[in-house]
Amino acid sequence: MYIVQIASECAPVIKAGGLGDVVYGLSRELEGRGNTVELILPMYDCMRYDHIWGLHDAYLNLWVPWYGGAVHCSVYCGWVHGRVCFFIQPHSQDNFFNRGCYYGCDDDNMRFAFFSKAALEFLLQSNKRPDIIHCHDWQTGLIPVMLYEIYKYHGMEYQRVCYTIHNFKHQGMGGVETLQATNLNRPEYYFQYDKLRDNFNPFAINFMKAGINYANAITTVSPNHAVEAQTSDVGCGLGHTLYLQKDKFSGVLNGIDYDFWNPEVDRYIPNNYNWDEFEQKAYNKKALRERLMLAHDEKKPIIAYIGRLDNQKGVHLVHHTMYYALNRGAQFVLLGSATESAINAHFYHEKQFLNNNPDVHLELGFNEELSHLIYAGADMIVVPSNYEPCGLTQMIGLKYGTVPIVRGVGGLVNTVFDRDYDQNLPPEKRNGYVFYDMDNLALESAMGRAIDLWYQQPEEFKKLAIQGMLYDNSWNIPGAKYLEIYEWIRHKW
Repeated sequence: MYIVQIASECAPVIKAGGLGDVVYGLSRELEGRGNTVELILPMYDCMRYDHIWGLHDAYLNLWVPWYGGAVHCSVYCGWVHGRVCFFIQPHSQDNFFNRGCYYGCDDDNMRFAFFSKAALEFLLQSNKRPDIIHCHDWQTGLIPVMLYEIYKYHGMEYQRVCYTIHNFKHQGMGGVETLQATNLNRPEYYFQYDKLRDNFNPFAINFMKAGINYANAITTVSPNHAVEAQTSDVGCGLGHTLYLQKDKFSGVLNGIDYDFWNPEVDRYIPNNYNWDEFEQKAYNKKALRERLMLAHDEKKPIIAYIGRLDNQKGVHLVHHTMYYALNRGAQFVLLGSATESAINAHFYHEKQFLNNNPDVHLELGFNEELSHLIYAGADMIVVPSNYEPCGLTQMIGLKYGTVPIVRGVGGLVNTVFDRDYDQNLPPEKRNGYVFYDMDNLALESAMGRAIDLWYQQPEEFKKLAIQGMLYDNSWNIPGAKYLEIYEWIRHKW
């Protein structure tokens, strides 16, 4: 099968969040299964060019229709860790991708509307006819619209679109000018409720809603998040739209890259180990204590938090986790950066207040190397998210034998199964602790059970950690599911 992925990110060359990891990881898995996979990306001025091999001219005279004229673009090709990537560079006074950033500009909607138009024009003009076009998030939501309203009449009638939503919070908005720019025009047609019109603003088109209504299949990043998006405010106003398209909407759990997140081969930790050498994990715990100047007390577990400090991640529970861990005689390690100045100031104050405590370390910022050591050295990791579409932290923790304590939302429910209360799995298949309410007591109930097991039944705690290590959260299963979806839309539509 010939698959083209179109996205605004691909790790490690373009990465602002988990989207980049998914695009790269899924592409590699699909290619490993014998498919031809190519990626189309914007050519940002600030991307990591050192991760591109063999960058060369691919299509130098691409003219992209835009408003009443056309914008001249160059397309370059290179290999990003084995993946074939095409980078679109517009030569326009708008400087769409020469901003020193990926997102955050006032005209982001027009920047990515242009990218979507350019990606389709490149496929058309270069005579590329993939079986599947896989688009990601709001930035590419207009692609299936333009494909089925314009490009199918110019020789692209057999292409099918899978559209994956990673974050419902950011949906992309536009107005009549977006329709004019992309040559869709006909506002009286596209501003209908069952087309592109935003569910709450009758004067705006919604890029994500456009993708939902026009794509042949829609996915999000975990089965439970797919349910939440239709039935709760997690869908950010698109719940009814998803319900109307429920026959083509599903959740496919993301995977993680076991070439990178794997204690057997991890080059960032001092001692590699696997499930049958679990005792080697203790050397990483010792190294973590040395690195962060924690007290060397083997009678204490280390509880960690790794991730952003914001409301999505349940920041008030992260704060409570720290003091509850210390009150229970445990050590606590935090690695994360705040997205708001007030939250950053609060945790900086806590860092100063606890500076002389030998059982706690707060690292405000992000350090890739240190994150690996924390996963390998900690005993437990807490993920108290307000909402979590998929979550990678808990899956990485499982692989490293670090028992996850999570809130039962989104993909956390699909990957962590409570040792004491999960009745859907036998005890030997359970791998962590789950709580559901967003209050301190709920968090303490799960953390308390985990800490009690560590203190009172260390062999049972070790057994639980090993059970987590045996889970397969690689891209193997998601890759197979996406191929099933691709085959379904190829034959159904």
